[in-house]
Amino acid sequence: QVQLVESGGGLVQAGGSLRLSCAASGRTFSNYAMGWFRQAPGKAREFVASISRTGTSTYYSDPVQGRFTISRDNAKNTVYLQMNSLKPEDTAVYSCARSGLSGAPTNSYNYNYWGQGTQVTVSS
Repeated sequence: QVQLVESGGGLVQAGGSLRLSCAASGRTFSNYAMGWFRQAPGKAREFVASISRTGTSTYYSDPVQGRFTISRDNAKNTVYLQMNSLKPEDTAVYSCARSGLSGAPTNSYNYNYWGQGTQVTVSS
């Protein structure tokens, strides 16, 4: 059974930065792509970023491109999301997910394990 635990969320002013972490259990972390998704109140869950199993391929949604960076440390079974130049519209619950694929898919249906999420609130 795979467990994903996010940390690093919180309250930050617009223009600030946060770094989210997602620690995964299990010995197969390096075999699969990882992704970050977010869900704001009253809105559907949306893709934020994904990274291939080796970290060589990354993808970002248009709203975060150039501001967010996804990375992973396979030795630590951890994936990160560095968020810079935060905006109030980035406020959401951020969840990490593990894909059943080795690439870096952007659709949520390609992910089969999900964390509980961490709240990110950006004040104006």
